[in-house]
Amino acid sequence: MMKIFCLLLVVFLPFIAAAQSPIPPGAKLDTVVSGLSQLEGPVWKDGLGLLFSDIARSRIYLWSPSDSSITIYLYPSDSSNGLTLDAQGRLILTQMQKRRVSRQESNGTITPLASTFRGKKFNSPNDLVVKSDGSIFFTDPDFNIPAGQTKELSFKGVYRISPSGTVALLDSVFDKPNGLCFSPDETQFYVNESPQGKIYAWDVVNDSIITNKRLLYTIPLGGYSDGMKVDPEGNIYCTGPTGVWIISPDGEYLDKIATPPNHNPSNCTWGDTDRKTLYITTGNATPGSGFIYRIRLASGTGIENHGSVIPDKFELYANYPNPFNPNTQIEYGLQEAAHVNLTIYNIKGQKVETLIDGDRNAGIHKLTWNSSSVQGKEIAGGIYLLRLQAGESQKIQKLVLLK
Repeated sequence: MMKIFCLLLVVFLPFIAAAQSPIPPGAKLDTVVSGLSQLEGPVWKDGLGLLFSDIARSRIYLWSPSDSSITIYLYPSDSSNGLTLDAQGRLILTQMQKRRVSRQESNGTITPLASTFRGKKFNSPNDLVVKSDGSIFFTDPDFNIPAGQTKELSFKGVYRISPSGTVALLDSVFDKPNGLCFSPDETQFYVNESPQGKIYAWDVVNDSIITNKRLLYTIPLGGYSDGMKVDPEGNIYCTGPTGVWIISPDGEYLDKIATPPNHNPSNCTWGDTDRKTLYITTGNATPGSGFIYRIRLASGTGIENHGSVIPDKFELYANYPNPFNPNTQIEYGLQEAAHVNLTIYNIKGQKVETLIDGDRNAGIHKLTWNSSSVQGKEIAGGIYLLRLQAGESQKIQKLVLLK
């Protein structure tokens, strides 16, 4: 009887582990950016798209979800690495060339927030996160000190910049601290140590005190750990060797989002309007090695669940996937009830198919366009235009069908 029980346990354990994974069945990795260099620090800004650093080229790029275009957002960025936003939507960035943490103001100017500690220059501020009280937490390893400059601090620290601008050292017992994040309720603080692939956790006592440092998880394969984010369930998404490692708040391995061979990820962030898509950066200083991938994690991993709320404005969200073949999901929001017309046109302006022509209530609406059969005929690959009209307002979006 004991042998039978053990056999059953072995058979069912994989199914138990799979049920814990936040990756929904059928989710796949898509490429959204390629051909750049040393990509890092992705952050999603509503109304714009995905901002990300190219360290080697000293640039911050903007990827637009509406047409998949890439434009230079900031140049030079002084070798920016980590990027995040404060409560006012201002960009907070680490600038490794100037060894500081800075803020981009609404007029585009850069304000240094912290450049020294106890009169000495930081090593090379790397990654950062903004807490709900407005304080900024950042890591300061020493593996990117600019050439020709000297190291002034004898340790590699984790710091906090208070809302008033005071810099405090939180921990100095690290080899190379790197990625960092908070649990959703901000009662736990996480920092990983890059060379050993170790993730540490602290209890947050108040806005400025952390305690009870402990090792939460070590990524195997003798690898590294880099940028980290959490989902609303508190699971940690840590970039490391061969992919993004997903760890539970209790330190248990849940799953891994595998990236292509030789494309080890550097950081990740939640994006799209509902924050249910994970964007992943890769690359090194070699030209052409920089890629960004994305994967849709629609089973409860988003920061927002706007499917049950009324949006505050008329909006056509980025379709997913895009490019696509043959199906793509279309999503739009109405702040009030309206007559809606949703029509697909080809690049010549000729109508291909009307998807909606009728009244719709306020809220978030979703539908899927199957391009494989339009009025019984297969349509050619290429660029199509999606026009959404609600009352007197309209929005247009590019769709790219791959064949």
